[in-house]
Amino acid sequence: VSTQSTGRSFIAGGTGGVCCVASGQPFDTIKVRMQNQVGGALYKNSIDCTVKTIRNEGFFALYKGMAAPLVGVVPIFAVNFLGYSHGKSLQLMNSNTQTLSPLQHGFAGSLGGLYMTALIAPGERIKCLLQIQTTGPAKYSGPMDVLKQSYREGGIRNVMRGTVITAVRDMPASGCYFAAYELTKSRFRESNGSDDLAFWQVLVAGGFAGWANWAWGIAPDVVKTRYQTAPEGKYKSALSVVPELYKTEGVKGFFKGLGPIALRAWPANACCMLGYEMALKAMNWVAPLPEY
Repeated sequence: VSTQSTGRSFIAGGTGGVCCVASGQPFDTIKVRMQNQVGGALYKNSIDCTVKTIRNEGFFALYKGMAAPLVGVVPIFAVNFLGYSHGKSLQLMNSNTQTLSPLQHGFAGSLGGLYMTALIAPGERIKCLLQIQTTGPAKYSGPMDVLKQSYREGGIRNVMRGTVITAVRDMPASGCYFAAYELTKSRFRESNGSDDLAFWQVLVAGGFAGWANWAWGIAPDVVKTRYQTAPEGKYKSALSVVPELYKTEGVKGFFKGLGPIALRAWPANACCMLGYEMALKAMNWVAPLPEY
């Protein structure tokens, strides 16, 4: 994989990320609110949460906290796809073939998950703190205010709270994502008898990739949300969340928000991979590369 190819993966990944956030933010807001409540104190289910959010705060409340991921989405997704490209390069260095299996694509994707953790952790904390604000006086006026107050209350460690659990979520999840994407594409290629995929096939492959990502990521994501939104000093670490969550809500507590996650994962990641593939095709149309 050439340097030019790696650069293109970086740019195309950023393009896919913008498509992902724009299509998936409302589902993400509902997911975070469902995960943050204790028991069923506020919302009975995802539909109830959506209805109450719109009724009490207006439709655009579903897009609360979008500024942080949208501003950060280009470098975050770009770095993820950059790591994925590097992961492929490392595996091809001493290989007699220039093709990788879906499992090898998964290993490459895990490296991408590691790359993006340092960038995504503070953005995730800002987003979650904004999303749990409902009615009444708001503690934070926006992303920068969250950043300032978090730093004032506990320094850089407070801003970066949740980095380890974010890595636990994102490294394996990213591996599952790219493995599922390439596996689905390979099945379509066999069916088509060609390497060219139809528009809808890219969308389907991206949708399955999103579901594969969250099949691993849901439980660590619940723990991460609880840890990142808890008052300072409540938990010693993200691991401290696990026994309390299990004691109060059982196994099902680790799968809170699964409904909106599943609903969001398909269209958001279908749009992400379509944006990624279209960006690669556009760049290859302008300046062709053998890899594409």
